[in-house]
Amino acid sequence: MDKFSGQKSAVQYLYPPIEPFDRCMLDVGDGHEVYVEQSGRTDGVPVVVLHGGPGGGCSPAMRRYFDPNVYRIILFDQRGCGRSKPHASVEANTTWDLVADIERIRKTLKIDDWIVFGGSWGATLALVYAQAHPGPVRHLVLRGVFTMTQAELDWFYGGGAGRFWPETWARFCELIPEDERDDMIAAYHRRLFSGNRLEEIRHAKAWSAWENALATVHSNGATIDSPAEYAHAFARLENHYFLNGGFLERDGQIHEDMHKIAHIPGTIVQGRYDMICPPASAWRLAQHWPKASLRMIPVAGHALSEPGISSELVKVMNRLGRGG
Repeated sequence: MDKFSGQKSAVQYLYPPIEPFDRCMLDVGDGHEVYVEQSGRTDGVPVVVLHGGPGGGCSPAMRRYFDPNVYRIILFDQRGCGRSKPHASVEANTTWDLVADIERIRKTLKIDDWIVFGGSWGATLALVYAQAHPGPVRHLVLRGVFTMTQAELDWFYGGGAGRFWPETWARFCELIPEDERDDMIAAYHRRLFSGNRLEEIRHAKAWSAWENALATVHSNGATIDSPAEYAHAFARLENHYFLNGGFLERDGQIHEDMHKIAHIPGTIVQGRYDMICPPASAWRLAQHWPKASLRMIPVAGHALSEPGISSELVKVMNRLGRGG
């Protein structure tokens, strides 16, 4: 839910707003068209930004983490969300479809290699992409690490985070009958894909609200009523991916395959009090990654817009832009 999580709080650390010099709808097959934009320098250091969710979409604020006089900034909306079409569709929408889309974007834009920048689900996708296509990856910059393990899903949808936010968890659970609460992902799936538009929207807003409420370290547990169309795509796509374990072959696959990218340098920026993606995953990842630097931000939660996280990410990208 980075799109709506208090971006103004971090604005002092970001570059001024910019507009893309190029926008297009890229036909990626399977009936999908993906929105792609470029901003910054046409001959700059290429960086591709992978948004969260799945289903979160990219936002103009994401351009502002990069010096536009240094970087060629590529943002895109993953299948089924943002400006990509068809909206909220889960047909032909898997992790491996997205990995293929990233490679198609790179080749379409005639980029030899690039920095891959992703947070939350975007960090998951960045890691899977790099493990599948290590050649074009110059550096990985990850934030709020999520590695699509069952333990991480159980934490957020099985009551772990709910022990810290019982009143917010109760609101998330109240739409589901008690005899179905042992598997909240499956219970929500039945309602998000019921075919009843009103029921889908109602549950999509509740699904989105639970995550958004815990995004920042300064949260008071209050939920935000996201726009219906946004919530519908976000909840359906995220639920679809989580129900299917991210379409990975086995639990813990990302960690087990870190040897494939051991030679690629990486930087991990992680909020110490991240309630959505607890720091244990980032720490574990760093233990399997000899060329990674882990930056634990002391007073920060999950959101990209946390001031400490934004400040550190801009510093990291400035250093990389200088060849550091």
